[in-house]
Order: sequence, then structure tokens, then C-alpha cells
Amino acid sequence: QVQLVESGGGLVQAGGSLRLSCATSGISFKDNAAGWYRQVPGKQRELVARVNSSGNKNYADSVTGRFTISRDNLKNTVYLQMDSLKPEDTAVYYCNIRGWRDYWGKGTLVTVSS
Repeated sequence: QVQLVESGGGLVQAGGSLRLSCATSGISFKDNAAGWYRQVPGKQRELVARVNSSGNKNYADSVTGRFTISRDNLKNTVYLQMDSLKPEDTAVYYCNIRGWRDYWGKGTLVTVSS
């Protein structure tokens, strides 16, 4: 059974930092792309950052230069370091693993106060 468990969300002031973690199990983590998405009420879920199995990364324009995605294949974990946070980064953040199908975590709430 594939499990993705996010942690690290919370409340932070604008300009602050948070680090999200997503621990995975039940899947060959190192062979699959891993990513972070976010969603606010009334809007579609959007890609924040993704890292493929080769370590290539891509980011949404809105977070480029502020967020950093990384992966630890020994710990089967993907991270999202979020710096210089803005109120518009407030959302539920979801971990995603793209294997033969998409797997999702339950999400972690990030709230950035102005």
C-alpha cells in the first residue's frame, strides 16, 4: 500500500520560511518523479515544484527563486524548502508521486500572514 505523509506546514509571517517533508512508503521512490502541488478553495490544484528520478527540477514561475525542492532517495522523502513566503503562498500543499499512476498525500496547510 502506497502512503505519502506530509509534515511541516503551519502559520508563518510574510518573509518567513517553512520546510515541508513528504515521507513515502510502498513505492519505489527513487524510480519516480516527486512533486509538490498546492490548492486554495475555489481554485484548481497547481504544480509548485517537481523533481524527476534523475534529479532534474522545475518550478512554477511564482515560486522560482524562493522555493527549493529536493529528494532523499535513501529516506524515500521529498522536501520543499520555502523561503521569503508571501500571503499568496497560503494554501494546502500536497505531495505527489508519479508512478504508473499519481499518488497523493492528504495535504498540509500553510498559512502566511501579512
